[in-house]
Amino acid sequence: MTTHAQMPVATSRRALLRASVATAAVATAAGSGLIAGATPAGAATRKPTTRPRPSTPAAALAELSAGNRRWRTLNQQHPHESQSVRQSLVSGQTPFAVILGCIDSRVPPELVFDQGLGDLMTVRSAGEVLDDAVLGSTTYGVLELGVPLIVVLGHQSCGAVAAAVHADETGAHLPASLQYIADQIKPAIDHSQQGDARVDATVSAQVNLVRSRLAAEPDLAAKVAAGELQIVGARYELNTQLVHRIS
Repeated sequence: MTTHAQMPVATSRRALLRASVATAAVATAAGSGLIAGATPAGAATRKPTTRPRPSTPAAALAELSAGNRRWRTLNQQHPHESQSVRQSLVSGQTPFAVILGCIDSRVPPELVFDQGLGDLMTVRSAGEVLDDAVLGSTTYGVLELGVPLIVVLGHQSCGAVAAAVHADETGAHLPASLQYIADQIKPAIDHSQQGDARVDATVSAQVNLVRSRLAAEPDLAAKVAAGELQIVGARYELNTQLVHRIS
């Protein structure tokens, strides 16, 4: 969905915050779309279902790209909502992508990718902040369910990023748990830009920072090296509804 000096926080409070963070992410207008070179994945052990499931990073990216195209052209299919699908999911799930995004109400992954029940595992925190709970939740889909794709999804006009940039520029201390969010986004602030451009650039920088941290996790890195997983960064533009990859 669409920084400042580190402030001391009580250990118990920080532990609580890290377990329940939430937000938004920022974006610039770009038009390349989501798909760009993916690698094939190996088979993973999981419960079979009657529905076809993208099983490689390339196929997963293609499905997300097609779904976003349907969304932004107002041709949504609202797939996998029938009674038979609901019943089939009682015995297990085989999602094909993990989407780590912001909590912004304007960027619900199942809608912007036109996916349905059992298709996506969504993990959402303000500004895609990656704490232990978010990391564990994101990793679960890959290690336990064989998901071949992780998308770190930022977005245009991210409130969490804007607040972090403002606090960094003014030295203001944000209330309660919002300061924790700002502190986590601070390393991504792009000081080479000014004004709105700084906020927008920081949205992409935060996506790339989180993507890099995920890629450095040993268990995920091993999956990437084996061609079984791809971790990509992307942005959702509120004005065009386009999801496009960023590097």
